[in-house]
Amino acid sequence: MIAEGPVESRPEVRIDRSDVGRRVSVRRISEFVDDRPVFRDSIGVLTSWDDAGLTVTPRIGEPVSFPERLLVAGKTVPVFPARRAPLPAATPVELQRIAGRGWPAVEQERLGEWTLRAAAGFTRRANSVQALGEPGLPLPQALDAVRRWYAARGLPAYVEVIEPGSPEALRAELDRLGAALAPTLVRVAPLAGLTRIGAGHERVRLSRTAGASWMSVYRRVGEDAAVEEAARKVLHGGPSVWFASVPGAAGQPPLAIGRCVVDGPWACFGAIEVQPYARRAGLATAVMAVLAGRAAEEGATGAYLQVEAENAGAIALYDGLGFTTSHTYHYALLPQP
Repeated sequence: MIAEGPVESRPEVRIDRSDVGRRVSVRRISEFVDDRPVFRDSIGVLTSWDDAGLTVTPRIGEPVSFPERLLVAGKTVPVFPARRAPLPAATPVELQRIAGRGWPAVEQERLGEWTLRAAAGFTRRANSVQALGEPGLPLPQALDAVRRWYAARGLPAYVEVIEPGSPEALRAELDRLGAALAPTLVRVAPLAGLTRIGAGHERVRLSRTAGASWMSVYRRVGEDAAVEEAARKVLHGGPSVWFASVPGAAGQPPLAIGRCVVDGPWACFGAIEVQPYARRAGLATAVMAVLAGRAAEEGATGAYLQVEAENAGAIALYDGLGFTTSHTYHYALLPQP
């Protein structure tokens, strides 16, 4: 048998298309054996529901897609109950490399243990050399190679300097040049605590892609088409990327957005933005809680984020969520010879 009639007439189906982006439990007919239906259950994020059918993205494995006519039961379920666990072990260098994977530049090239990164100028993080370890060349020659590489792309030559982590000789040379810019804190916290903070989880929707409405709230992209294309590639890059939003009124942009990248035991949080008129309503913590729940469902136990040292408001928010500072880094602009 196949479910008859419109989905809203099936008593065990308590979800509809407005629940796209929420965590759900569904039962579907997967096959027939001797004319008898075989049922399969799935729990995960309802990532789409249109005329072609439904797609549920489970904790592990590939997304499950099926026609609406095979749906026999469905309901929303709470955020994944993350277990308490200590922070994963990671040195500042290891964590910085994980962060690089979670914000991958469009173009990358190795210089010894350094990584040259470019993305049409979209963020310094994706347009700087990650100077971890040794470059495989004497330092003056390595810095000249960095200058030439970025000059060929019409970009300034920024160096990401980690403390501790980057070669001491490099830090000394850049200090001599007086090139330090934009100190940034890398902050960490146990993931489980984030899933238990605040209310409003039911308002948050998850997606594998940053659609037009999400991008309309994200404030780091201007009107340059090349930069926007690079931004989309960077934002969608990473091992397992999720975007969150709190829908606004009909026809209006989201009230809040966020992004999370799951990479093994670590989950990176970023792009947590709330519309000015919707602040102080707990939306930022709700967004982080739902993203944290999904990351925990995929096996992460630690959270990290990067925040500029001068952003007192964001630092205060993250203090309240249990984040502490792991290490710092800054950018240095190499002067032209």
